[in-house]
Order: sequence, then structure tokens, then C-alpha cells
Amino acid sequence: MNRDDFPILKNNLVYFDNGATTLKPVQVKNAICEYYDKYCANAHRGDYKISAIVDKLYEETREDVKNFINAKEASEIVFTSGTTNGMNMIVFGFFKNYLKEGDEVLITLSEHASNIIPWFMLQKENKIKVNYIDLDEDHEVTLDNVKKAITSKTKVISLALITNVIGDERPIKDIAKLAHENNILMVVDAAQGAPHVKIDVQDMDIDFMAFSGHKMYGPTGIGLLYGKFDLLDKMTPLNYGGGMNAVFVKDGYVELREIPTRLEGGTPNIEGVMGIKAAIKYINDIDIENINKYEKDLRRYLITELAKLDFVDIYNKNTDSNIVAFNIKGVFAQDTAIYLDKYNICVRAGNHCAKILDNVFNVSNTVRISLSFYNTKEEIDLLINVLKNSENIWKEII
Repeated sequence: MNRDDFPILKNNLVYFDNGATTLKPVQVKNAICEYYDKYCANAHRGDYKISAIVDKLYEETREDVKNFINAKEASEIVFTSGTTNGMNMIVFGFFKNYLKEGDEVLITLSEHASNIIPWFMLQKENKIKVNYIDLDEDHEVTLDNVKKAITSKTKVISLALITNVIGDERPIKDIAKLAHENNILMVVDAAQGAPHVKIDVQDMDIDFMAFSGHKMYGPTGIGLLYGKFDLLDKMTPLNYGGGMNAVFVKDGYVELREIPTRLEGGTPNIEGVMGIKAAIKYINDIDIENINKYEKDLRRYLITELAKLDFVDIYNKNTDSNIVAFNIKGVFAQDTAIYLDKYNICVRAGNHCAKILDNVFNVSNTVRISLSFYNTKEEIDLLINVLKNSENIWKEII
């Protein structure tokens, strides 16, 4: 699907590491080049024509993101450097002032580091408590287990929409409903979800959400933060400086701008904003429902073929996303990745920034395949044939 839009694929490359970052279509590259070639100016800084063009496109992109996730207002969208930056803004810009000693945050063992470490740091600073929702036998989150984990002290539930190793899609709408019935706020890490499933923040009733451009066919270094207006308006900026202030005088008085501007201090990543604008249009043109259906069909084919190899352990066979985690029995994950690279097959190997997940899998490192709509069954067939010959793995990587 749309493979001609990705010139790198003409090099006989099989790219199965889309969970780390996606390839970029020519439409995104062209949008970035057009910014540099035709109107390379700062945003909200100049009183001349090309600066006005940048201002218009920059704010149009905020509107595009609003529509992409169905936020209520464009002012609920903040440009960041990525999901990690967004999650840190949520934790330290809002919850550091919101949570009190003894308050509880619920996460799971399968979260990405960006949805774990900031909470750990706040646990030290504010003396809050980070607790875990149990996973079921398929390592997934169920509503019943969320109910069991909630206590009178629970103030936040913070979960990935889709996890980056297990690949399970959480029932966020149902969890958010349960959370709000108990006066609990709902935070969502949508880094792995935004490129693959339709997100409606109003229907799901999400309070805060963060995701990244580079995982959804856009450039690196650009991310999106969503927050309900009333909550976002209480967020303290982490960066102070140009652009986010309305007034400051020598006696120390500072007046900040309204949101979202006051949360975007300094010169923004304008090329990134132009790139994410093009990426959202690209996804919309294909239709994310078509992307989701194609990727799920492709994953089922991959699982069926991998399951025929009795020397392969699959760790998330029953999940229904674009992610598959596996190992060749008796072979270190990184050795498998090096072996596959000999055949121009790119996979991820390691703990995937989910270092406490080994408490669930009882294995520290796995090989991860994360699919995209430009992958094909023919590429999967090549992978399977290469794995069938993996008894030669040691000869090939040494």
C-alpha cells in the first residue's frame, strides 16, 4: 500500500521497526523542503509576508491535530519535541502541583519508560505512590483488573493506548469512564496508537494525551500534547523565555500568554510542524481505518507463519495490533537482529524501553517486529525463509 511514496523501500529494504520510527513519505519531505525553500521564517515573530505564511501554516497545523484526534478546541493542542517531552510536561507541569503526599498513580509493568520514569521521579519528590494494574494471562489490561487496583487514594491512571512490546490495545474509553466515576484523571501515552487506530479524545474522555510525529510518518523532534482546556490551563510551563510571555519588566514582574502559547517557550520546531501537517494529511488521505484493517490482516499472516516454526517463541500471539515480540530459542535477541540485517531485514532487539516488563515475560530481551501499511506479505515470506535457515546464524554474524 502506497509503497512508491517511500523511496528508501526501492533499496530492497525490509523495514519492520515502525514502532521505533516510521519511514517518511515524499509528501512529508516535500513539505519540509518547501518551508526552507520558500518561506523560511520564524513563527509569530515577524511583520513581513513570509513570516505571515509560517504563522498561518503553524496554527493551521494545530487545527489539523485537533481534528485528527477530535479535540474540542485547537487551544488544547501543544507542540512538543515528542511523547517523552509531552509526558514530562504532564507529570511535572500539572501533576507535580496536583498530587499530594500519599496520592496514588496506577500504571502497568508493560508501559514505556516515558510513562514510568517521570512518575518514579515524582514519587521521590512528592512522596506519592506508584502502583500497578495486574495484567491478565495474555499480558493485557482488563477493566476488571483496573477496578481491583483502584483505591481511595488513586488520583491518576496513566496507560499507553497500545503498548510498544506486547502491542495490546487498551479499552481506554471504558477505563476513563471508570476513572471519572471515581474522581480519577486519565492520562494516555498514544505514541504507538496514533499512527494505527482512530483516536477520539472527546468520546474516550481522555484528560491528557501525548504522542510523537516520527512514529506517524512525520519528522523526528516534533510531538503533540493534548489536554482538556480547564486542566491544560492549570499547567505550569517547563520552559520560560521568548514567545510564551506577554510582559516582563525589570522589577521581576512576568505575565504569561494564554495556552497553548505559554507552554511553547522558545523558537518552535517549525520544520517539524510543517512535516506533521503533511503527515496528518497523508494519513487522512489513506484513511486510518484502512491502515488499521490492513495492518491487522498482515499481523495475523505473520503470526500464522511464525507459529509454524517450532524453534520460535512468540510472546504476544493473541494481541491484535501491529506488534509481534518473539525470540529464536537459545539465541540472544540482538544476535537475531544482526543475522536478519544481513538480509536487509530491520527489526528491533532489546528491552524496548520497557525494562520492568521482564517481570512479566521472564526474559529481558526480545525481537520486535512492528508493522506498517507499506509492509507486505512478500516481506513476511522473506523473513520466514531467512528464519528457517537460522541454524547458520553463528557463522553469519561472527
